[in-house]
Amino acid sequence: MNRLAAFLLAILFATVTVSSACVAAPSDWLRFTLDGEGSGGRIHASFRDESRARGDGNWSTGFDPSDLAGLDVASFRASGSRPIHFSLVREAGRLDCSGNGGDRHAAGNCTFAPDPAFTQLLASRGIGQPTRAEAFGLMALDVRRALVDGLVAAGYPTPSIDDLMALTALGANRAYIDGMARAGYRPKSLKSLIEFKALGITPEWISGFARIGYANMPGDDLVQLKALGVTPDFIAGFNRAGYGRLAVDQLVQLKALGVTPDYALAANRQADRRLSVDQLVEMKALGLGPRRR
Repeated sequence: MNRLAAFLLAILFATVTVSSACVAAPSDWLRFTLDGEGSGGRIHASFRDESRARGDGNWSTGFDPSDLAGLDVASFRASGSRPIHFSLVREAGRLDCSGNGGDRHAAGNCTFAPDPAFTQLLASRGIGQPTRAEAFGLMALDVRRALVDGLVAAGYPTPSIDDLMALTALGANRAYIDGMARAGYRPKSLKSLIEFKALGITPEWISGFARIGYANMPGDDLVQLKALGVTPDFIAGFNRAGYGRLAVDQLVQLKALGVTPDYALAANRQADRRLSVDQLVEMKALGLGPRRR
């Protein structure tokens, strides 16, 4: 993998790590606030573990009112203050919250309970029993049984709880895993799968390269092409310019330096011959270019 791709992935992994840290769990209860209704009627909810001095037990996100089971939306919107109750129920666990609210604002306390069946699923798949902090993270990110089943069905190594949270935070689900497997990609490690999803490598994106003769590329090649924004159109442009099937390393060099098919055509016209990829790269690196006529 080239340095640029490695750098981009490092940033993406850092983002996932921060997302996981932001859902570190409370102890026996946590404080909640609900605020307003933004576009589409969504309610912004914040949950804070006030027993944790560093504030790393915070979680803040938006919900559709229907996600907050039992919430009396009319009472939440009405003026004055009255009791407010709601639950957030997910496969990995649930929050039960009560407090007071009105005028599109509410505050109170919640209790958290991991889902016993989901905890048992993790243990039965060799993932292990989550700590309370991990269980809260699984619930907050909405990690689902289908993701665990998809990884097993595709033959991946046993995931860690952090792997499950990272994949969920990136939007990877059973459909994505199955689609990548059908496209011929079952990366040897979950880190590679996380790289693919973080960069937006999809079965549909892969098929675009297969249609122009770049089928069954190694995973590292896919990562380099995606990280640099190399597209099938970019490759086809060089094909039309007479360069045939370029190697991935050549495509990466050309894209990284901003050598386009139009640049190559103009340089070739000026030289009255087809310049090699190395010559095009050297020209661009030196700041040289075809003169305008």
